Amino acid sequence: MSALGGVVRSGVGRRRVQTVVIGLVVMIAVSAAVLGGSLMVASRAPFDRAFAQQRGAHLTAQFDATRTTAAQLSASANATGVTAAAGPFPTASITPVDRRGREMESITVAGRADPGGPVDAVTPTEGRWVTGPGEIVLHTDSRLPEVLQPEVGDVLRLPDLPGSPTLTVVGVARSVSETAGGWVTPEQITALTAPGATGGYQMLYRFATDATATQVDAGRAAVEASVPAGALTGTRSWLTTRTNSAGNTVLLVPFLIAFGVLGVLMAILIIGNVITGAVSTGTHRIGILKALGFTPGQVVRAYLVQALIPAMAGAALGVVAGNLLIIPILAQTNEVYGTADSGVAPSVNIVVIAGALALVAVTAWAAASRAGRLRTVDVLAVGRTPGPGRGQWAARLAARLPLPRPVTLGLAHPFARALRSATIIAAIAFGAAAATFAVGLGTSLNKVQASESHGDVIVHPGGRMAKPPPGSGPGVAPGPPQAPDPVAVATAITAQAGTSGYSGAVETEVTTAGLTSALDTLALTGDNSSYGYEMVSGRWFTQPNEIVVAKPFLTATQTQVGDTIVLTSHGTQITVRIVGEAFNIQSRGMQILTAVATLTAAEPELRPMTYEITLKTGTDPAAYVEGLNTALASAGATAEIAEDEIPEVLIVINTLTTLLTLMLITVAALGVLNMVVLETRERVHDLGVHKALGMTPRQTIAMVIASVVVTGLIGGAIGAPVGVVLQKLIVGEMGRVTGFDLPASVINIYHPAELVLFGLGGLLIAVLGALLPAGWAARTRTATALRTE
Repeated sequence: MSALGGVVRSGVGRRRVQTVVIGLVVMIAVSAAVLGGSLMVASRAPFDRAFAQQRGAHLTAQFDATRTTAAQLSASANATGVTAAAGPFPTASITPVDRRGREMESITVAGRADPGGPVDAVTPTEGRWVTGPGEIVLHTDSRLPEVLQPEVGDVLRLPDLPGSPTLTVVGVARSVSETAGGWVTPEQITALTAPGATGGYQMLYRFATDATATQVDAGRAAVEASVPAGALTGTRSWLTTRTNSAGNTVLLVPFLIAFGVLGVLMAILIIGNVITGAVSTGTHRIGILKALGFTPGQVVRAYLVQALIPAMAGAALGVVAGNLLIIPILAQTNEVYGTADSGVAPSVNIVVIAGALALVAVTAWAAASRAGRLRTVDVLAVGRTPGPGRGQWAARLAARLPLPRPVTLGLAHPFARALRSATIIAAIAFGAAAATFAVGLGTSLNKVQASESHGDVIVHPGGRMAKPPPGSGPGVAPGPPQAPDPVAVATAITAQAGTSGYSGAVETEVTTAGLTSALDTLALTGDNSSYGYEMVSGRWFTQPNEIVVAKPFLTATQTQVGDTIVLTSHGTQITVRIVGEAFNIQSRGMQILTAVATLTAAEPELRPMTYEITLKTGTDPAAYVEGLNTALASAGATAEIAEDEIPEVLIVINTLTTLLTLMLITVAALGVLNMVVLETRERVHDLGVHKALGMTPRQTIAMVIASVVVTGLIGGAIGAPVGVVLQKLIVGEMGRVTGFDLPASVINIYHPAELVLFGLGGLLIAVLGALLPAGWAARTRTATALRTE
């Protein structure tokens, strides 16, 4: 073995703490980087990746079956610019009634025997594909409210078609192009077409050029020119679908960038401090090596390799850990995005490993080259203990404090090595900032989720004691339900003990000039219809002809709070005033909130279909529902406890927040551990003197713990405000990229007492990192310490 190899092996074995800390820090940093980098890749253009994986349709076209034939449509696949096509698929529009007897939203169903094909490969997510008549597969991204979402096995009835046929839900599938609300066998379409209705065909196209609206329009024109005039009745561009798909899929990007920056900066600080400390404590040894004939280059290489050995081991373990951690998280993001990513991209592993080792190499080279350039005589004359006078002012000031002497000695220690203490303060600050940011982000997201919950109990049509009409057959729901008597329902709700407030709601649609699609409108009644809606600006409506909307509506209509617009409902024009902007994510922020009385001129029979009730504190929901159902039996309505489902993207973010925060706090604590070990080794002779003068093991522990109190408090005091600022920036950015203005209650979530606790979190990180070295120092024998120079 060469002399240089012996020096490297001796250094790695002798500095076990630094070796372990470097390995662990690199491992955690690489794990976090692989995790974050992989999710950054997964979050980058998720719709585009899912679109490519599923061979999405650049153009979804609808044709009039009376003006063209299937053969002519098949020939349109040869139109100029078309690279692939699927279809023709016969289509029909149906309005099913669900298992509870409630009319669902009308959907377009396509007759498709196979979910695959050259365009729009539909991906089943639950159940199976249709194999015969009487079966349907529903699109998983249906706009139906959650309480109306059918499940596999449900039977849907079609009362407006001859014979009231039924369809059994045999599966749920995803179409990235959103080409249909459901799929049946092609033979089933004839039975699903209403008498007198015009049949239709659907064709799906992919174009050679599709990046801009102009290119897609050119492809559309070529397709239209290849079929008989008037046959094309409607189209949908993939660019429109991509715009509408944004939503939650972009939330992870600013979140991951924030944690990624924190992790990288902290890793740089800790690794730099560990390696610099290892070189500084080995300065005397460097002098001996130079006296034995080692050149400055050999000294630098020796310490570079000593740092790279644990770094390479840590990087290898970190890559393995990161790949293992990403598997379950990618399973969740695949569900959110509709993608099929199975693991980490190799490029992420390569970049992360190369970056981590380069960071360690540069830091080690910078620290070792400085010591390698010193003259041998100067290096040999350097002691490990700080020179006299460094930090003496702090020692004198601490001695005046009414505290035990071991504690005051510890409090003064950080000021003897100001630069080293500053780097540890920065690391602790990052750890405290990560914890503050993580808790704040989780709280903000939970408040966003809570904004979708408007009651503890929900009342909907369909009494539990109601029986199907004679001849309807077993398992077949009765006809479409009628809205329950609002007076009877309101009387039952208000008379029930435990009621705090309630609101009735009915969904309808209106149109307005400038927008091509109908607008979902929620008409409300009751005594607390604003419950759960956070106001961003303006006020809640208080009388008819006033509406409350969200930011996307204001953006789309180029209006602001205070403006008036004209809505059209059933041919009747209604002039309304926008009196407030609420945080409402329903219908991607395009839902209108107003009073039922606003629309009664156009819809005289409009009345609430569902009621949402808030309960008084301490009320048992189960007992309340049981009692209310007894009162509602004669009203043809049913009450049940409202259940809120946590969105998958929120589960992903909460999981990542907890995981990455624990990683950053661990890295910060390892940095403190390394600093305390260095301080203890540099002052081991002083420690022996203290022990010889009567310092007990408990006092030794107190002194070592006290040595990190100042750095912990300062780091926490800096980190907590940084975490608050970071939380506000990231949450605000999440709102911006989704097109919403967030209410103050979602952004300003910290209380002064909580900030004090987060600030003390820096002290907790410091103390956790100092516990092991404090125990080692307490167990050091006095004679051993006194012999150490």
